[in-house]
Formats: sequence, structure tokens, C-alpha cells
Amino acid sequence: MPPASVRDEADAAGAGATNPAEIEQQIRDLEARLDLMIGRGRERADEPAYVPKPPPVPAARKSDVPKAKPRSDVPAPRASVPESATASEVLSPEFYAKQWGRAGLRSRSEEVDEFGLDPAFEAKLLPVLDFMTKRYFRVEVEGADHIPTEGRCLVVANHAGGPLPYDGAMLRAAVRRDHPAHRELRWLAEDFVYYLPFVGTLMNRLGAVRACQENAERLLNKGALVAVFPEGAKGIGKLYRDRYKLQRFGRGGFIRLCLRTRTPLVPCAIVGAEEANPMLYRFEYMTKTLGIPYFPITPTFPALGPLGLMPAPTKWRIRFGEPLTWSNYGPEAADDEILVGRLSERVRASIQSMLDRMLSERRSVWLG
Repeated sequence: MPPASVRDEADAAGAGATNPAEIEQQIRDLEARLDLMIGRGRERADEPAYVPKPPPVPAARKSDVPKAKPRSDVPAPRASVPESATASEVLSPEFYAKQWGRAGLRSRSEEVDEFGLDPAFEAKLLPVLDFMTKRYFRVEVEGADHIPTEGRCLVVANHAGGPLPYDGAMLRAAVRRDHPAHRELRWLAEDFVYYLPFVGTLMNRLGAVRACQENAERLLNKGALVAVFPEGAKGIGKLYRDRYKLQRFGRGGFIRLCLRTRTPLVPCAIVGAEEANPMLYRFEYMTKTLGIPYFPITPTFPALGPLGLMPAPTKWRIRFGEPLTWSNYGPEAADDEILVGRLSERVRASIQSMLDRMLSERRSVWLG
């Protein structure tokens, strides 16, 4: 039945109209109005019922909110390539280093020190490091007790040649395993390593520190055990024919560091690392554009691509010598270039003598 207002209008229209045409027109107008009212009623019926909003809940205080624990079963997010990146940016190593760094920041633990050491990340890779140390390279350590059980100390070692420096990570794992106090070692890595995609960030999270006097001095002032490789990039870039021939020890920066901070020095010789990735040749053209000192050519790289960077399972031996101290010199001796050069050459000769002796004792590259 139509509404009362429509019925009243229809009765009024029928009473006042005398012409059949007018009556018919008025009926059509009333039908149109009735259809319009029915359509509006259907639209209102389809609308969701009004539900009053609940009263606002007072915000919890920061101290009342329980701290979320990181889930170990959630995989780390992968670095994605933004749509706005240009082709030149995607081809540059800095681009991938930034993307990997962002993903690492999202998945890192809350306890990361000022140099980037990530204990949670290192704990995840600990089975791999233990396998490489115990099973793959079968690292044998001698003289670990020459390293003090506490306090600052500087370990000076020869650098392994090859595309990537594995010796720092293996030295850290070996000291942690075989030292009487299981000390944590931090090693200084060359600048060019941080231009390689992923490598610099990975090494920082495992305990490496960018090599410079300021970083080393800050670590030693905190009582840390620090390892340096004075040969630098020249040591990594040694060809296979020059293996175990120590390169020049720079300008004696590690000696100045020991004199200035009164730190004992422990010489270290590593045998087996320089055959793991024997470098036959190195290209030095266009390397500045890529941010690397050279492009290595080994029996497996670049022929096998990234798989060629995998080191060979050579037998490693690490020997620590007697600690050297120069307590009779004051901090001002660090400015004496002649003294610094003489002490640097003394350390270099000590490590070279250890290397020669270990090589004469070795029967096989693979078995030791």
C-alpha cells in the first residue's frame, strides 16, 4: 500500500481534475514519485547498520609494554631493488653494498657494538666457521698461550694471498677455540674490502674492524686483543710465486701504536692460507673505477664464477711467537722514525723466520 501522503495527493488530484488527459498526467507523476521513494528505501536498507564506536582505551605507558623478543625462525628480509634505480646504479658494487646493509640492519640484533660486531649473526654462522676451522682447513694452533689471558695485545701476522682474505676470520675462530682464556680477537681489514659487495658488511658483523690508527687505538684502550696484517693489500695481492715472502710492512704504523699505548706485541705466522686461493695473475686496469686494487686470476676464478672464490682445503698451521714488549721506551718514541723502522724490521724478520721454519717442517700442502 502506498504511503498516506501519496494517497492524499492522489485523492486531491482526482477531485480537482476534470480532463482525462490531466488525470492521466497526474497519475504518471504520482507513480514516478512512488518509484523514487521505493528506490531510496532500498538504498537505506543496503547500508550497514550504525555501530557506535567503543570508548578510547588509554595509551599504555612505555614501561608497561613488554619488550618483543626477536624470533629466530623468521628469515632475514632480502634486499630488494627499488624501481627508481638506474642501470648504472644497479651495476655498481656500492648499490648492492647499500641494499645488503639495509637488509642487515633490519635483521641485526640489538647488541651491536660501535664497529658493527653482531653477536646474534655470528652465532648463526658459528657452525660454518667451526666446520671451516676444524674440518675444512683443519687449523692447527701452536703457542696460543703466548697471548696474554687479559688486557690489550696486538697480534701481527702475515697476510694470505688470493681474491678474498679468509685468514682474519680463521684467526679469530682459532684463538677463541685454542686460547686458554678463549679470548675474542678483532682483526683490522683493509679499506678495499669494504668496496666489495656484501663482503665488508659481512666481515664487520663477524668481528672485523676497518683498518686505521684511530680504530685500533680505541680497541686497545678498551683492553681488546687486536690482529693486524702490516702487509696490507700488497700481502693479499701476492702472486703464487711470491707466497710466504713478506712484503714491506708499510711505515710501521703498528709499531707506533704499540709504543703509544704500551701494548705487547705477539708475532704470528700462518702457513697453508697462501695456497688456498693461488693467484696466478692480477689485472690492474680499470680497477680504480671498481674500487678494488686489482682483479685476481686464479685456477678457478673467474672461470667458475663466484664458485671459484671457494678456497681449496689446504692444511693450515698458525704459530704464535714469544711476546715482544718495549716498556723501556716512552710514548714519545712513536715519533722517532728511525726507531720505528728498526723495530718494524725486527718484527718482520721474526715472522719471516717462523714462516721459513714452518715450511721446512711441512711435508704436504694438503696434509701438513
